Amino acid sequence: MRKQLHALLDQRIRSFFAANVTDEEMERKKQLLAKRQAKLVKCEGKGVVIEKKHIAPHTFVRYIVHFRFFIWQDGWMYVEEKQEVREAIFERGKLVSDHLVVPHLKTEQMEKKQERHEDERVRYTYDRLAAVKYAEVWWNDHNPAFHQFPVDCTNFVSQCLHAGGIPMIGYPNKTKGWWMRKNDWSYTWTVAHAFRWYLSGTKTGIQAVEKKSPEQLSLGDVICYDFQGNGRFDHTTIVVAKDKQGMPLVNAHTSNSRMRYWSYEDSTAYTPNIQYKFFHIIDRI
Repeated sequence: MRKQLHALLDQRIRSFFAANVTDEEMERKKQLLAKRQAKLVKCEGKGVVIEKKHIAPHTFVRYIVHFRFFIWQDGWMYVEEKQEVREAIFERGKLVSDHLVVPHLKTEQMEKKQERHEDERVRYTYDRLAAVKYAEVWWNDHNPAFHQFPVDCTNFVSQCLHAGGIPMIGYPNKTKGWWMRKNDWSYTWTVAHAFRWYLSGTKTGIQAVEKKSPEQLSLGDVICYDFQGNGRFDHTTIVVAKDKQGMPLVNAHTSNSRMRYWSYEDSTAYTPNIQYKFFHIIDRI
C-alpha cells in the first residue's frame, strides 16, 4: 500500500504542472497564481498512512499529506505549505477515488454568538512579531498547553493573539469575554462565528478596527471567512506576511496552512458567495 500511496502523491504533484487539469482544486490554484502574477516552480509532497481498513472488495486508506509549494513572484521566492487529511479507496490495488476529509462543526456551535456583557477593561500592548512567531511555530502542530479541536482554526488564532500579549478575560462564563482554561473555554476563543462578532463588538477585551480591504492589514491581524455568504462565519486566519503585491499571506489550522494567499480561492470550501471581514488589532492602553 505504501507503493500505491507514493504513486498517488506523485500523480497529484505532476497534476499541478499539467496543461490540462481535471481536479477543481488544482485548477483554482493555477488560476489564483496567474491572477497574482506568480508561478509555481516546484512542489513536494509527503504522505503518512494513519488508518487502513479492508471491506471487500475495497481497501480504505486514510493518510496525512504535507505539501510544499515553491512560488516565484516578481523576483521573490517563498514556500507555501499545507497539510491535508485524505482518504483513498482502492479496489484490488487500483485507485477508485481520493478525497479530502473535512471535519465538521455542529451547526449550533457555528452559530453561537457572544452575549454582550461589560467586563473589567484590560490593557495590553500587542506584540505582532510574537504573534506571528507563534503562528509559524505551531501552524502544523498542537501546543499541548491548549485543548485541540477537530475544527481548530479559531482556537489557533486565539492562541496566536494571546502569544502576542492580549490577556484572557471573562472566565468562567462561556458566553462572556475571551478565554481558555484547561478543558473549558469561551465560545469566542474557539468558534469562528462567535469570534468574528466579538472582534466587532467588544468594548473591554481585544480591541480591533474593521478594515475595508486586505491590503490595509498588518502582520498579526485577522481575517474571518463566511464561505457560503449566508451570514455565518466558518473560518479564521492570521496574517503572517505580505506578498510582492502587498496582499496578506496567512497561517491557519484545521486544514493546516502556512503562507497561504488570503482569499482562499484555491480552497475546496470556496464559493463565489464568500464574504470576508478584515480586522486590524490595536493596542488597548
